[in-house]
Amino acid sequence: MAHEFAKKLYASKQWQICREGYIQSVQGLCESCLKKGRIRPGKIVHHKVLLTPENISNPEITLNWSLLEYDCQDCHNEEHHGSKEGITAEGLIFNAYGELVEKDIE
Repeated sequence: MAHEFAKKLYASKQWQICREGYIQSVQGLCESCLKKGRIRPGKIVHHKVLLTPENISNPEITLNWSLLEYDCQDCHNEEHHGSKEGITAEGLIFNAYGELVEKDIE
């Protein structure tokens, strides 16, 4: 779940435009997987700089493409939790807003 202080950012038009533009710029592919020689679709635009109440209003951090990375769910989990397994109860994942949701059956 997104921190309370970040909800306004993630709901903003500026973030939606930034996010969609960034995804298009990387052709919708997981950047971490590409570095490992894999081609997988991304799912989450990740901020490389941890967002805090102090920097959440700074567009040089929140909307700066050089500080973003598009990751698949597994790579995002590895970044935040150190592994992609056992992060949540079976059948649950974190969505792009950090909310715990049921995993789509593929």
